[in-house]
Amino acid sequence: MQNQNAKQRQLEGYRVNNFGKPLTTNQSLKVSGDEQSLKAGVRGPTLLEDFHLREKITHFDHERIPERVVHARGYAAHGEFTLHKCMKEYTTAKFLQGAGKVTPLFTRFSTVVGSRGSMETARDVRGFAVKFYTEEGNYDLVGNNIPVFFIQDAIKFPDLIHAVKPEPHNEMPQAASAHDTFWDFVANNQETAHMIMWLMSDRAIPTNFRKMEGFGVHTFRLVNAEGKAHFVKFHWKPRLGVHSLVWDEAQKIGGKDPDFHRRDLWETIEAGSYPQYDLGIQMIREEDEFMFDFDILDATKLWPEEIVPVDLIGTMTLNRNVDNVFAETEQVAFHPGNVVPGIDFTNDPLLQGRLFSYLDTQLLRLGGPNFAEIPINRPVCPFHNNQRDGFSRQRIDVGQVSYHKNSLADNTPSPTPVDEGGYEHYQEKVEGHVIRANSPSFDDHFSQARLFWNSMAPYEKQHIIDAFSFEVAKVKSRSVRQQVVDMFCQVDSGLSAAIATAVGVKRPECTPADVTASSPALSMKKTIYVPDTLKVAILIGEGFDSTVIGNAVRSLRNSGVTVDIVSGTLGAVKGTAGKAAIANQTFTTAAPVLYDSIIVGGGTSSNPAEFNNSMQNYIEEQWQHFKPIAFTNDGARYIPMTSVQEGPGIVIEKNESDFNNAYITALAKQRFWERNIFE
Repeated sequence: MQNQNAKQRQLEGYRVNNFGKPLTTNQSLKVSGDEQSLKAGVRGPTLLEDFHLREKITHFDHERIPERVVHARGYAAHGEFTLHKCMKEYTTAKFLQGAGKVTPLFTRFSTVVGSRGSMETARDVRGFAVKFYTEEGNYDLVGNNIPVFFIQDAIKFPDLIHAVKPEPHNEMPQAASAHDTFWDFVANNQETAHMIMWLMSDRAIPTNFRKMEGFGVHTFRLVNAEGKAHFVKFHWKPRLGVHSLVWDEAQKIGGKDPDFHRRDLWETIEAGSYPQYDLGIQMIREEDEFMFDFDILDATKLWPEEIVPVDLIGTMTLNRNVDNVFAETEQVAFHPGNVVPGIDFTNDPLLQGRLFSYLDTQLLRLGGPNFAEIPINRPVCPFHNNQRDGFSRQRIDVGQVSYHKNSLADNTPSPTPVDEGGYEHYQEKVEGHVIRANSPSFDDHFSQARLFWNSMAPYEKQHIIDAFSFEVAKVKSRSVRQQVVDMFCQVDSGLSAAIATAVGVKRPECTPADVTASSPALSMKKTIYVPDTLKVAILIGEGFDSTVIGNAVRSLRNSGVTVDIVSGTLGAVKGTAGKAAIANQTFTTAAPVLYDSIIVGGGTSSNPAEFNNSMQNYIEEQWQHFKPIAFTNDGARYIPMTSVQEGPGIVIEKNESDFNNAYITALAKQRFWERNIFE
């Protein structure tokens, strides 16, 4: 006991309570602002002299050893990019020159909040990072599956992540935003409003990596050979459409298979069903920079596709799995500052901070400045410079010279003139007072949040209400719950009233943003619907109709669908006409939430009660998650035992003259929201 008390006294001097104290740097310098980085004018570039920004982000970048602070849970694959439309008119980037040009690449998908051991189906933003190995060096397009972000200035990024990570006093909850500190941050940093609408939508629980969009988030520049620039945003459009899980399904999958998304990516590539995404760009002429009712440099804003169309210029195909997850997926180092001639930055203050942060992070995670020599990070073209030594140096540089300028090595390696491919930053005129402030054009936080809400289908709106109700109800502070409800009244009064009722606070009185417009591109309702790569479980017992099931299996596989035969035990299951099917899954080794649909084939078992219970469980869960279900004549006897009602998405052999085609058509639709009262 004495030793324990002595240890407590020893530690007491290290305990610090920040409550009520002024904000200072680590050198005890009181700071006058913590909301904006130091800029040359309110819309100018961030200045390197901002020691507070650099100290804050440097400390944040080094908070985790060795996993990433954010995007720790990730999975990746190799592939290639094929250009369909020559972009020479707009950029000198060689990988965007000449239709048909192919560039190798590496793509990593991830969740943001959770640790490496967290489940993959958590409600979260998904990272979507692509490294192009071009002939001019590596180009990294480092984005997310949501086109906007929580904050406008990088100086607030440590605060955002501190708020959303597990609370430090008990390290809970893991990989979840449903807790006090996150929603307290949201309510007190209202620039988050637009991003929160996306986070509470179905976009935050994608079906898999193959069925989610990717966005570069920031505004960049394309620059052509004449020095003419266009503002640009990058989009990845999945060929299989944009689809999501339902919340109950996402939670159950997280328990049944926390590796659900990485397993899906691995298995589809191994099967030769290569995921594809079309690269699209939105462009705005420099002279049109100020013609919109939003600031194009504000990362909390998107460019509505109806105003600035997306032009599809090429396709990414992921066609090879990694050989070693650590060596490739974990050691890959992305950086938005890895650009090639013809692609440049803007003064987006969130992007400006990322240009410092990513490089700084790699220095700690990957053991020093030589991370570019790790195989997955090496460019395909040779690189030469005067950088030497450091941890994990792999190159063996020969010769006595390691400086510029020199005469002993004929002044090599030497700079390359711009007209021969040397990189030159876009010459933008910058002037303004050195100031820590945001441009007033960044002040509107609710118009695009309202636009997003207006664009949702009825069932999508209900899912957003349900998500808010779940998340905010987890907040213990009544004050924070009330602040959140009051805040989102500025998006929609009906939305906030529904949340208020669910979380037990007063309904607010306010005037929502005066926005009546909608953007159909923001809704997932009108996406692509195809059966390719969907996964179907066929549930059978002894005595199933082997002819019907055999035809169904052939029809599904011909449509690119993966089929599992599920029964009470593994191995041969005898059907009619002396034929058997091989069950590769059992009711217990598989789970209904792991399938896009089921066919109830009927049959019997030596334990009828257990068999019937398993059948009913699979049927009920598929029904509750709005998925298509097919019943053979024998399987249809289970309908009265469940909640299933004949109607959309329910295909019954006795009712369909062409059972298989009817089922494939229903399967392609994937969800039947008509079962919901909100349609």
